Amino acid sequence: MLIPASEKQADMAEGTTNPFESLQSQIDEAATHLEIGDDLIERLKHPERVLETNLTVERDDGELERFTAFRSQFNADRGPYKGGIRYHPQVSRDEVKALSGWMTYKTAIVDIPLGGGKGGIIIDPDEYSDDELERVTRTFATELRPLIGEDRDIPAPDVNTGQREMNWIKDTYESLENTTEPGVITGKNLASGGSEGRVEATGRSTVIAAREAFDYLGKDLEGATVAVQGYGNAGWIAAKLIDEMGATVVAASDSSGGIYNPDGFDPVAAKDHKNETGSILGYEESVEELTNEDVLTMDVDLLIPAALENAIDADLAENVSADVISEAANGPLTPAADEVLEDEDVFIIPDILANAGGVTVSYFEWVQNRQRFYWSESKVNDELEEHIVDAFDALVGTLEEHGLDNPRTAAYVVAIQRVADAFEEAGTFP
Repeated sequence: MLIPASEKQADMAEGTTNPFESLQSQIDEAATHLEIGDDLIERLKHPERVLETNLTVERDDGELERFTAFRSQFNADRGPYKGGIRYHPQVSRDEVKALSGWMTYKTAIVDIPLGGGKGGIIIDPDEYSDDELERVTRTFATELRPLIGEDRDIPAPDVNTGQREMNWIKDTYESLENTTEPGVITGKNLASGGSEGRVEATGRSTVIAAREAFDYLGKDLEGATVAVQGYGNAGWIAAKLIDEMGATVVAASDSSGGIYNPDGFDPVAAKDHKNETGSILGYEESVEELTNEDVLTMDVDLLIPAALENAIDADLAENVSADVISEAANGPLTPAADEVLEDEDVFIIPDILANAGGVTVSYFEWVQNRQRFYWSESKVNDELEEHIVDAFDALVGTLEEHGLDNPRTAAYVVAIQRVADAFEEAGTFP
């Protein structure tokens, strides 16, 4: 019996913001501040190609199940496509297209020579054994084989994937190609050619960008209150690092709910509790349990949304009380929410800069794989800091030069111009 994939993905709920439309809206807004023709802007709003494939995999009980999977290659004007692969029941074609577009402009704002791509499988990994997930991953890797390669498209981890899945993809590709090519994928463990500092990179860039924003705004990060929505890899590491900088993490949440302590709590101990119990709820230092909405609307100096896209819509934005938002997640604010928060003078560090640490250190991993020469963690972190600080300086320089009120628009102005320049300098073929 073949179990259909279509039963595993519900239609997008009525009223839910389409992430691909959000991306295009952000590009349109930035384009009003650029001297780029409408024809080129139209090109920069759409992916170059999208693979949709059906994976038929044998379950442990011998039944076959079909999974729908995608890979969007958005733009390669500045270098090979680059972007993660996520496993989630709500993966969709438009989501993957949007994420690949955000990746295009993310690599441009931090000025690394890569383009943008993204992939995903409609699957809830919690419902499958490790052996089943390996078969799903290797089947997808086989489908991706003609598209990927260290000079073509370099995948990486994303939601619900990590070093294990990247190692499986690398091994499948190398086995089928009868070669050794560690640069075909990034986010691997160290034994498979991974990079020091990669696991912490997304959370690290989120807090470096927040630190730069506080300095730019004349605010003191020491003692600042912080709320973190989403306590996965990016969220908990951002909490740990911002705590080390002297800020006070007072609230955090995961998919089960949130915790709160006005005096702050130990972010590492909270993560240990989540690892042991499967939830952040019940952590001993918490004095009150909250909803995710409570965490997002808490009166804090810094809010770090670190879960999925569309976490804050226009209605919820009316109640957001943070002074600064550093987006560890991709697309956590809808365009309508952006407008509300702009009117409230909330300083938003956009996702394409705040969470760009992941792709930046993936780039470093790719470079190390190509050279077969590996860097120390301190070198990786120093190089990452330089890229994020330079990108933030470019953002605020554009913000002031164009008299903009929205940092997101400023980031897109910088990034779109860089991609457009690369396209125009290459000329049009044929």
